[in-house]
Amino acid sequence: MTTECTQESFAFHHLGRREVVARFDGGNITSDAGGLLLRETERVTGILRQFAACFSDHRDPGLIEHPVEDLIAQRIYALALGYEDLNDHDDLRHDPLLAVLVGKRDPLGQHRARKRDRGKALAGKSTLNRLELTPVRADARSRYKKITTDRRAIQTLFTGLFLQAHPQPPKRIVLDLDATDDPIHGHQAGRFFHGYYKNYCYLPLYIFCGEHLLCARLRPSNIDASAGSLKELDRIVGQIRAQWPKVKIVIRGDSGFCREHIMRWCEAQGVDYVLGLAKNERLIEELADELEQARQQFELSGQAARVFKDFTYQTRDSWSRARRVIGKAEHLAKGANPRFVVTSVSADQIEARSLYEDEYCARGDMENRIKEQQLCLFADRTSAATMRANELRLWFSSVAYTLLAALRRLGLKGTELARAQCGTIRLKLLKLGAQIRVTVRKVWVSLAESYPYRGVFHQVYEHLRRLCPRRLRC
Repeated sequence: MTTECTQESFAFHHLGRREVVARFDGGNITSDAGGLLLRETERVTGILRQFAACFSDHRDPGLIEHPVEDLIAQRIYALALGYEDLNDHDDLRHDPLLAVLVGKRDPLGQHRARKRDRGKALAGKSTLNRLELTPVRADARSRYKKITTDRRAIQTLFTGLFLQAHPQPPKRIVLDLDATDDPIHGHQAGRFFHGYYKNYCYLPLYIFCGEHLLCARLRPSNIDASAGSLKELDRIVGQIRAQWPKVKIVIRGDSGFCREHIMRWCEAQGVDYVLGLAKNERLIEELADELEQARQQFELSGQAARVFKDFTYQTRDSWSRARRVIGKAEHLAKGANPRFVVTSVSADQIEARSLYEDEYCARGDMENRIKEQQLCLFADRTSAATMRANELRLWFSSVAYTLLAALRRLGLKGTELARAQCGTIRLKLLKLGAQIRVTVRKVWVSLAESYPYRGVFHQVYEHLRRLCPRRLRC
């Protein structure tokens, strides 16, 4: 059992003749002052405002202090700043800087209705969890949890934000599809053991276009990797073409998405595809001469050798037609390493080597985006009991990623952090110490003078201020 600590000062190792003494008497100090740049990004993009519109609040407006817009903003800003659990919010609710980000008019919480809440401007974990735990059919007659979610609106939101991010339609876009494991350690709904990943997990589906997230869908792991992807593609492509009717669309994925129904749909819709193709005896036999040529080149040079072959291939039963296949005959120190790609892109448009090395292999960047979400923004914190609650957590993480990606794209352009990952942006730009002083007319945020990225902070601020609509400027 821990004892209550009453020590007021802490004496540390001397600095020469000087004593080093620490005290908890600095007043309102935050470690997240860089979050003000996230708030400016939200003013420019409206990401959180649009996400909050996907929720319906059936609570009595006269009895609540934290509207759903504030709850959403508190949850997303906290994830972006590195606070992964709801439990963190019982301490964060005292933070005046986070209250400023959320938009609380009383950032110190001095005028809360109940005496026990005074000094705590923000919601605690028991209020925030209503977002996740509200039953599907809740309404105003429900007793406690009454904040419902429009799942379809959230699914279409990500594509809408992608469209808003482009003032002019691009000529060509590439949609990357991938599935990944989300390990789980309890007995959540949808829990299954996956033989490939060798653990109990979910198998979320992601679709990206460059750094833009278009789809994050939580799924159980006892399914094919491509399950449900055609439905998502049909929705996303339809939404994009409704606004950009002339854009050329290519989908890209590994062999887990090389399925007849997906390729047939692409061909019918005028969408190109570049998909990995699982090797088999017939394909390897087709590539036999090139594999031998690659082996000979390796023996002569001692370096990895690649030879490509462009040919037409059709399965005996599963494919409805013959299709273009690129075979990569590669020989490494460990031996032959053949790989195959099937595509609807003609040889007149892209030759075999370029299609494989420049087009197909570029899909690896999507894996970095998934890692950003899982490692930096806690997309794997799916420990709630229900699939609905866990999918909502995945969407919270996805919106936090979208907000940080917007900060990187709009604010960090041209700076040394222009290509930094979300974790690096948080560490170097958002984790900034400051003292908070609230007066009648102003909230003073006194930033640390020794902050090493003052120049970058200034650049980001200027970029965002120029983008902010004039009517919203202070």
